[in-house]
Amino acid sequence: MRIGIDFDNTIACYDGVFTAAALERGLIPSDLPRDKNSVRDYLNGSGRKDEFTELQGYVYGARMDLVACYPGVRDFIAAARAKAHDVFIVSHKTKHPILGPRHDLHGAARTFLNVQRLIGSEGVAVENVFFELTKEEKVARAAALGVDVFIDDLPEILALPGWPLHMRAILFDPEGRFSSDSGKTPQFERRATWEEIGRAVLDGWAG
Repeated sequence: MRIGIDFDNTIACYDGVFTAAALERGLIPSDLPRDKNSVRDYLNGSGRKDEFTELQGYVYGARMDLVACYPGVRDFIAAARAKAHDVFIVSHKTKHPILGPRHDLHGAARTFLNVQRLIGSEGVAVENVFFELTKEEKVARAAALGVDVFIDDLPEILALPGWPLHMRAILFDPEGRFSSDSGKTPQFERRATWEEIGRAVLDGWAG
């Protein structure tokens, strides 16, 4: 089996990171709720949209040291490799931030994967990691790789035109943002943890 995995908010968990980075830069009050949307809404609502855009570049480029990987993702990759499955990381992000210093966002993401031991001898093969510039290029890459299963946190990715009919789509939804769905739609299956994904994808695979 060939398994594709998104990066941001699927492997990399940003819980509390935007709050920490914004406080570090003196952008928000200390009593703001500790989630990205609260930081975004606060800055956008006070006419400082560009500051939030620059904050994103700062986090994704300079402060990936604040970021953790989601619980269970390392075990999932190890289990997939132990079963001789091919694992790919296929994500989309710009090479540099839209505003602010020109951090190498692709390089920062690869460094994170190395530090977290998710690529290389203990994880995904280095040549199986791809960062595309657009959502459409991301789906095209997964299709070109012949991926059987793809895991992503964004429903719009899993429903993009050009999604191969054979490619099983799994929505990673740890916060239950899409829990109003029954758990499965014609586009995707919704899973809340990497343990659930492991059971759904790896258990009973017959090829």
